[in-house]
Amino acid sequence: MSNSVGQRAFKNARLQKRQEAEVLPLLGNALQLHKKGLLPEARAAYRQLLQLAPNQFIALHMLGVLESDAKNYQQAEILLSRAVAVDPRSADAHMSRGVALNGQRRHDEARESYRRALALRPNYALALSNLGNASVTVDLQEALECYDKALAIDGNLAEAHNGRGWVLCRLRNYDEAIASLNRALSIKPGYASALANRAIALRELLRFDEAMADCNQAIALAPDDANGWLGRASVSLQIRQLAEALHDCEKALAIDPDSVQTHLVRGLCLADLGRVDEALASFDRALDIEPDYPSAISNKIFTLDFLADASVEQHQQARQVWWERIGAKIASDAARPHDNSRDPDRPLVLGYVSSDFNAHSAAFIFKPVLQYHDRAQFEIVCYSCSSKADAATDEFQKIADRWRDASQWSDDRLASQIRADGVDILIDLSGHTKGNRLGVFARKPAPIQVHGWGHGTGTGLPTIDYLFSDPVAIPLAVRHLFAETVVDLPCFVTLEPLPIELARASTPATSNGFVTFGVFNRISKISDEAAEAWARILERVPGSRLLIKDVALDDQLVRDNLLARLATCRLPAERIDLLGTTLRIEHLASFNRVDIALDPFPQNGGVSTLEALQMGVPVVAKLGNSLPSRAAGAILTALGLPDWVADSAEAYVEIAVSRASQVGDLDKLRRELPGQIRAAVASNPVSYAQAVDEAYRAMWKRYCNGGT
Repeated sequence: MSNSVGQRAFKNARLQKRQEAEVLPLLGNALQLHKKGLLPEARAAYRQLLQLAPNQFIALHMLGVLESDAKNYQQAEILLSRAVAVDPRSADAHMSRGVALNGQRRHDEARESYRRALALRPNYALALSNLGNASVTVDLQEALECYDKALAIDGNLAEAHNGRGWVLCRLRNYDEAIASLNRALSIKPGYASALANRAIALRELLRFDEAMADCNQAIALAPDDANGWLGRASVSLQIRQLAEALHDCEKALAIDPDSVQTHLVRGLCLADLGRVDEALASFDRALDIEPDYPSAISNKIFTLDFLADASVEQHQQARQVWWERIGAKIASDAARPHDNSRDPDRPLVLGYVSSDFNAHSAAFIFKPVLQYHDRAQFEIVCYSCSSKADAATDEFQKIADRWRDASQWSDDRLASQIRADGVDILIDLSGHTKGNRLGVFARKPAPIQVHGWGHGTGTGLPTIDYLFSDPVAIPLAVRHLFAETVVDLPCFVTLEPLPIELARASTPATSNGFVTFGVFNRISKISDEAAEAWARILERVPGSRLLIKDVALDDQLVRDNLLARLATCRLPAERIDLLGTTLRIEHLASFNRVDIALDPFPQNGGVSTLEALQMGVPVVAKLGNSLPSRAAGAILTALGLPDWVADSAEAYVEIAVSRASQVGDLDKLRRELPGQIRAAVASNPVSYAQAVDEAYRAMWKRYCNGGT
């Protein structure tokens, strides 16, 4: 037995010596090919070597790195795990394995590999930077600390400057992000990833030309990197170039099919084109990959407003998903008592949080509320969360007692400032719309929190106590489904008076000889069901025309898609007029071309409905089941026009057809409507604001008495 063992050992020693003699030249050749950048040849050489010596550490490590560089992360991990097994003391191998794991989105395992590398080499700057990369999805502050530690060791590590810039973007600190990314690019001028990241910051600061230039350069430098294409798609979407945005999304997904951000942007493009089912499928795909992706959940919630058969239950269940996956975790970490004085009669500090303190349709709704508060009883603090500033922003700044530019503040910083400002009642003006700060409301920095006006459909956050609405918008029978307690106002929305006294023409049919129906809503609200109803109306009203106006119609793709969709619903292009972007005064004046406005469904109009009525144009609306499909009906009812509200598509058509035959009555109503609207509490800014003030005081007294 011992002789046999000895013979085997002797043979193994001779084999190992012969292998070493063959291996060293092969290894040298592979390394030379690698150094010269002949990567396919280097890969082949490493593989040949590993057939001869399967545990050759350098070959395992270097081939693993090459596979990672080629984004073959699964194969890379196999090779690098073998390398680590051969030499568990190699910090470089642990670090490289972390890259392969992170590339597979196995972030926790990647972090563990980076930590093992750092245990072996504490001052390993690149491992610290990569630990930051793997920590971004877990803890942004931890990631930032990793980058800062890496840069303290090596201030010229471009990767750490780039990662730091990306995290600062996520924390909304865009100016500092750009400074970090500029530093990365000064060290490494052709750094495509840093260019793509800088484009994100520039886009958020509304510097679209610079953002587009960075994206174009990133694509030119690294056409096989999805981030450049995604960045350009995001910029194109924001400047309403939907055809280009969709094209770039497809390019990005061909490179990285599991990019949650690309599925999100693609969904937003499809939603803007009115392709609701496809948009929801894109958001669902993003959530399959990353179930707790806040933007995908919120955009799915918002897009459900456009789904014809979505019930109140479905809407609120989707909001509950946001709370369970996102909000509840934030709330449990941030729960703190409030020390606001519980004096029921003292003046109160109201905090309004919005990204729409600018020329945005939502601002037309909530501006009168802020403007006409009883200033002896309420102090107003506005937290502006958008980089967009214009003349409307200046007006809001004058209304506010205190103005906070929170556009580059993290949720933690904003929540801390709200507490420091002593806010008693904090009001969310966004819901799940773009630019929302629901993460702040999950932290509950004020003792009472309210949602209203900006979206008005509920948030699903138990940390928001109240939701402003009215009995038509949210019927009593479904209120138990909401996380918030519903508080009724004269109407769930109001609208500031028209900016100037515009000239109002007689109803156009008196001079045209034909009736013009108008749709001044986002074209994404135009469902096939609504279009088919409009087709029946035009068929029954001889010579009538349909005027559609939306800023999206500046895009030829949108125009072509819309006309094609309408044609399938029997609405011929020769009876349709399309209008795009105009100044607000011109927009309002365009109502002088309309005899009767047709409200879309299931997603109704809000501002567009009120504007039409202010201009003397009556609106036909269909009352649905979900809150978005009851908005116009609620407005018309509150303003004394319930006979213009239908409960079915058939009744909707009948109202439009019968009213169109009474041109004299339309002309009389056109003259009377503006005065009727001004007299109604729902659209009288002083009376409406007084109702809001009374609601706030009742909430506060309930809180002081131990309630919520």
